[in-house]
Amino acid sequence: MKLYHAPGACSTASRIVLEEAGIAFETVEVNVRDKTLADGTSFLAINPKGQVPALVLGNGEVLTEGAVIIQYIADQAPESGLLPPPGNLERYRVLEWTNYIATELHKTFSPLMRPNTPPEFAAITKAALLPRVFGVLNDRLAASDYLAGATFSIADAYAFVILGWTKRQEIDLFPWPNIQAYLTRISDRPSVKAAL
Repeated sequence: MKLYHAPGACSTASRIVLEEAGIAFETVEVNVRDKTLADGTSFLAINPKGQVPALVLGNGEVLTEGAVIIQYIADQAPESGLLPPPGNLERYRVLEWTNYIATELHKTFSPLMRPNTPPEFAAITKAALLPRVFGVLNDRLAASDYLAGATFSIADAYAFVILGWTKRQEIDLFPWPNIQAYLTRISDRPSVKAAL
C-alpha cells in the first residue's frame, strides 16, 4: 500500500492505523497547498479531490476519505482489534465515534486551518463550537480509557490527530482533563511514535 499524506494533517491517523495493523506501506508526502508531490507532479492525478489521505491499494485502485481508509486498513488486519467484526455492536460503537470525530471535531476544526476564515468566525469556533465537542469527548472519556470502550480503536487514532491541532491553534485543554490524559495515553503508543 502507498499512503499519500501531509505531516500533521488528518492523514496521520491513517499512518497510525497502518502501524497498529502491522501492514507494510510506503508514504508519499503531499504539498496540500499547491497539490503537488516532491517531484513536482500533480497530486490531483492521484486524488482529484485534492485532499489527503489517499491510499493506493495493491491492485492500483485509490481509496480516499480518511474515515473510510482507516476502516479499510483495520479490516485488512482483523487480528489487530482496531475494528470489531461486522455484525458486532462493538463495531458500530467504534464507527459511531469515528463518524463523530469526522463530522463534529474534524469539520469544526477545518475553518481554523484556512487562511481566509474571518477572524470573527475563528473566535466563535474556539470559544463556543469546539468547546461543545470537547465537552462530549471529555464526558465520554470519564467512562472509559478510549472512545469506544476499553481498547484502542481507529476512532482513537483519528481523534488523537485532530485533538492534536489544539496546540497549533493555541487552544488550552485545561478545562477537559480527561482529554488531556487521553492524549498522553495515546502518545505513548509505539504506533503513534512511529507515525509521528
